[in-house]
Amino acid sequence: MIEFWWILGSSLAMSLFAWAGLVTLFFKESILKKVILPLVAFSAGALLGGAFLHMIPEAIDKGGMISCVFLFVLAGFLTFLFLEEFISWHHCHRMPSEHKHPVGYLILVADGLHNFLGGIAIGGAFLVNIKLGIITWIVAASHEIPQELGDFGILLHSNWKKEKALIYNFISALTIVVGGMVVYFARDFINLIYLLPFAAGNFIYIATSDLIPEIKHNTNHKENILHFFALVAGVALLWVIKSVIT
Repeated sequence: MIEFWWILGSSLAMSLFAWAGLVTLFFKESILKKVILPLVAFSAGALLGGAFLHMIPEAIDKGGMISCVFLFVLAGFLTFLFLEEFISWHHCHRMPSEHKHPVGYLILVADGLHNFLGGIAIGGAFLVNIKLGIITWIVAASHEIPQELGDFGILLHSNWKKEKALIYNFISALTIVVGGMVVYFARDFINLIYLLPFAAGNFIYIATSDLIPEIKHNTNHKENILHFFALVAGVALLWVIKSVIT
């Protein structure tokens, strides 16, 4: 029963990141621009570190066949590719004035599906090991803030009122709770070991396809160096966590 409360509490806490858009009401956009790309780089590193240093090794250590583990990593990667190709959605980490294609409801539906899968990943990790669940939550949380800022910007650019954008974005984020509860109550019918590499594949796709390309468009060498070390810091954080826990 302890896993239930960890999953419920952590998923509810994650959904609160949907209110990150409130930040844009208190800071100038020029300031947010300076912060958001280093955050994106850091979250990319955290996602890669979580996938390669924690989730995949844990699946192998728990007895998963290596060939099957990496098959599920690939399946997780391809699932998000499918979402991006056929639902026309991707993580967005730009400020409101930089959005050119108003796709408000589409981003809510797609983000809701993304959060649902995130809830499954977090819930599955908690069911395998409480410590692994906490790590997975940290990894997922690291990219939620820049993502939610981007989603909020899209909704504003789609001519939504700020209050409506915040509320609907939060409702979309609550699907992470649904995902966590689904995996908890279906735990006797699924192989949790292979849920970990599937989630790792999701993380790898988000980092390499959506986050890293965002920080490669900059022509300022100083900022590029900053972004690189922010990415390395994300990986390093997960390495430190691994060292402390083990």
